Amino acid sequence: MFKLILFVLPLGLDTFAVAAALGIHGLPPQARLRVSLLMSSFEMAMPVVGLLVGHALGTLVGDAADYVAIGVLALLGAWMLLHEGEAEGEKAGQLASGHSLALLALGLSISLDELAIGFTIGLLHLSLWLAVVLIGAQAFLFAQIGLRLGARLNETLRERAEQLAGLALLGLAALLGIEKLA
Repeated sequence: MFKLILFVLPLGLDTFAVAAALGIHGLPPQARLRVSLLMSSFEMAMPVVGLLVGHALGTLVGDAADYVAIGVLALLGAWMLLHEGEAEGEKAGQLASGHSLALLALGLSISLDELAIGFTIGLLHLSLWLAVVLIGAQAFLFAQIGLRLGARLNETLRERAEQLAGLALLGLAALLGIEKLA
């Protein structure tokens, strides 16, 4: 359970960063609810897809699955830490104000890291259902907070939240690596 929480918390920081970027555009309450539900839905579905792929691959690679999972976590953490997402907030704002296909694009774009986390959870054979519930709850909570505070936060703070999420994932990869070696 503790390991699963360590996977989910960095996702919350990333969700907050994207939601804060959307909140800068001052979405009305009804749009905030729609975007929060959209984010939660995609962030709950993508880990399932990733987990199923990861579980199948984990069965194929056997003992190396733990090392592959650690590598995927480290790469995702490094990408989140080093990725320059200045235009990301502007792009997300344009997508959130759109309809159907634009909202689908927003949902997919914000949930790719959940796909990688689901893949890693599948490799490590952690609980799918608990992961989905925790990810959905954090996504809705952090989306609401980010959307409400976004107009009050500057771009630098939003980027720092995303970088903190990357550091947390790198730390988790290191922790799993140490645990595996011990």
